[in-house]
Amino acid sequence: MNQFGIEYRKSVIQVIIIFAWTVVLINSCGKQTIRHSNFTYSQGGIIRGDSTSQIITFVFTGGDYADGGEHIADVLKNSGIQAGFFFTGDFYRDPDNFDLIQRLATDGHYLGPHSDQHLLYCAWENRDSLLVTKQEFVSDMVANYAIMAAVGINPDNAKYFIPPYEWYNDTISAWAGEQGWTLINNTPGTLSQADYTIPSMKIYRSSDEIWDNILNYEQNTAQGLNGFLLLIHIGTHPERVDKFYHKLEPLIEYFQEQGYKFQRFDNLLQLNSSNVP
Repeated sequence: MNQFGIEYRKSVIQVIIIFAWTVVLINSCGKQTIRHSNFTYSQGGIIRGDSTSQIITFVFTGGDYADGGEHIADVLKNSGIQAGFFFTGDFYRDPDNFDLIQRLATDGHYLGPHSDQHLLYCAWENRDSLLVTKQEFVSDMVANYAIMAAVGINPDNAKYFIPPYEWYNDTISAWAGEQGWTLINNTPGTLSQADYTIPSMKIYRSSDEIWDNILNYEQNTAQGLNGFLLLIHIGTHPERVDKFYHKLEPLIEYFQEQGYKFQRFDNLLQLNSSNVP
């Protein structure tokens, strides 16, 4: 292992220790979650900004794959758009992703957690049925924050996270609030989050289907995509050769033609936060 690798591992261990003690100190101290009247909530999490304002925010999640990272970063930079990126701990740990993570931070994007091990918090068939304990939830998030700190992201400025699988319940939101974290999620109504599906799945959706669905929703709902948190995956399984992120540039152009503006999600939600190293 080279010197960089040795120092990297040392920093990870040190941060994990610091964060473990931090959680011990604050775990029993509840915090009051502030609800904003102009946001839309579901299960205690923020899922939409002001629906009267013609503003959209892009949020990207990543775990196992990052094949769209450079393309997405290029499109956003050329369009002058800042977005939110939420990655698992394993994504942050992968040395192949290090340059991309640094670039996204340098370009002014928000970098946040997406669960260290991409846990399934609650059962698909019964959302009220938790599959993790409070300790497991907190420990997993702490590990996610630890590796973020190790790659130069200040956890104090990354309090907003998207749950793994975009699936959670009000208990998870409450546990997060107790730790000073705020759960946000993609705005429902479109198929944008189905861009991870592969042809062998019964729920597979092609990029053209996703595109048509987004435009149909925008054109046929009274509030369009106002205040939307539109989720796209930063990478997908190699079996999916039809990558929806290749439609990001024309999608932005379409939105601009309709008069939409773009804001980083924490600005859309009027949350003053910056975590650029």
